[in-house]
Amino acid sequence: METRRMSHLVALAEERNFGKAAARVHLTQPAFSRSIQAAETEWGMKLFERGGTEVRCTAAGAFVVEKAKHLLQSARALERDVELYRDRQIGDLSFGIGPFPAATLLIPLLLDVRCKYPGIQVRVQVNNPIYALQHVRSEEHDFFVGDIRPTQDNPEFEVRRLGLLSGGLYVRKGHPLRDRRSVSMADVAPYKLALGRLPEEVQALLLRLMGRRPEEGLPVALECDDTTALKAVALATDTVMVGTPAIVKAEVAAGRLHPLEVRDLPPQASEVGVSSLRGRSLSPIAEYAVGFLGNYMAKAT
Repeated sequence: METRRMSHLVALAEERNFGKAAARVHLTQPAFSRSIQAAETEWGMKLFERGGTEVRCTAAGAFVVEKAKHLLQSARALERDVELYRDRQIGDLSFGIGPFPAATLLIPLLLDVRCKYPGIQVRVQVNNPIYALQHVRSEEHDFFVGDIRPTQDNPEFEVRRLGLLSGGLYVRKGHPLRDRRSVSMADVAPYKLALGRLPEEVQALLLRLMGRRPEEGLPVALECDDTTALKAVALATDTVMVGTPAIVKAEVAAGRLHPLEVRDLPPQASEVGVSSLRGRSLSPIAEYAVGFLGNYMAKAT
């Protein structure tokens, strides 16, 4: 039964008069009477007693009207919630983001969503693409923000490019390499690296510049997606950290970490984007978040 006809039953039960009930739902009395008769025919039961000065529900009518009230209340709640969801006043936003993009993008996005849409519940996982994209595939996350190399040629994903994120090497104040006039990647190797998971292309480049064979691997002291841990190791030891300017901004400003100029290492940058499942529509709040990230990156670069 349509909710419109349910509302007619409730109106008649409450008004106890065909004329008043018809006026309440903005119908002529003949049209309203036909609607009530159609409901009784559909259910195969007499729902109202029409004799006397007022209309009364039969036992069956009282049962149906009570259920109809609950259904109408649920329908109104659904309409209200859908409107709130569409306007990004309620709902969930779940996404993954790489450690390096997180240093630049995560806090501005979280603050913006929290201030503008306080009814939204946000869930974020900071992780490398290998693990984060598994959650996108299983639809636990709406999207992943990070290096697009794992997804740009994968038909499973739709990629929206955001911009370039530069990277470099950083060492502590007083590091032995700081005193050298010229530093090569071969000079860096003995001190080992503190880094997050690097794309294969970057790993291959560093291996070649260090003069190491692929089977030797990079000289890694720490591989970790926690940038705080990477900085702590670089600050306390001679380990060379791989990072982005945003991650070490405070430490560089304080003179505790320094960019390391390496003569044979070309400028490094990864293209950052939003990867989501192809053919899966994003929620209104997820679409807003993607738009915010694009605008923020455009202004930042």
